[in-house]
Amino acid sequence: MMSLPAKKGILLATALLLVAVTFFFPPIAQDLAYHDFADKRPVQSVPNAGDVLSNIPFCIVGLWGLFMMRGYRAGDKTACALWLVFFFGVFLVGFGSGYYHWAPDNKTLVWDRLPMTIAFMSLFSLVIAEHVSRRLGYALFPLFLAAGIGSVWYWDYTEGMGAGDLRPYALVQFLPMVLILMMVAMFRTHAGGTRYLMWCLGWYLAAKGLEHYDDAVFSLLGQTVSGHSLKHLAAAAGVACLLPYAKLRLEKPAIDV
Repeated sequence: MMSLPAKKGILLATALLLVAVTFFFPPIAQDLAYHDFADKRPVQSVPNAGDVLSNIPFCIVGLWGLFMMRGYRAGDKTACALWLVFFFGVFLVGFGSGYYHWAPDNKTLVWDRLPMTIAFMSLFSLVIAEHVSRRLGYALFPLFLAAGIGSVWYWDYTEGMGAGDLRPYALVQFLPMVLILMMVAMFRTHAGGTRYLMWCLGWYLAAKGLEHYDDAVFSLLGQTVSGHSLKHLAAAAGVACLLPYAKLRLEKPAIDV
């Protein structure tokens, strides 16, 4: 049976390898064609209404999570604080993404991506705290949050300099997903409910697929709803899976190792 230090070493080595591989490639600028979404239909005074209004579920799930946290403030205060940050980030995604889709361009895209990094990094820290080490997960959160916000700032700054670079932001999106899957496979947890986390990741992967096939889905569904609009709904469904996950984790706080 693999020792705990060996498992931690594998996680660290994987993270360093993926970072090195990512920066082996040249800088990646934002493709301006990304802003050309399939469904541009307005509703009343709302432009791109499908992509704008489909962000409302993020606000609903975010508020639901924030309301749920009120019952757990007497327990693990740090875990509760991180879950509050997570659900607040999800709530802000609804506004940031809606603002972006109202008038899609690189400048408004910044406000779409910033709250997403808040949600990504807080969840990443919480999973580390649950599966690897509570103290480590909590200690890394400020660094992860700074890295997430910094990745968006760096991309925006490099775009302004005429040589955009999405590599750090790509790491913020996809590196936690890889490491979370590894942590779930390699480290046991005393609390149940890991299936909710897996459902969340599954919905997230579905959301990325719908985003990629935005036009194809729009055509397949007779131009009733686009892949990108459905992407928002799938991603919000993934976050909703974390409501019972958070409840279980707060009722059975992580044991430090």
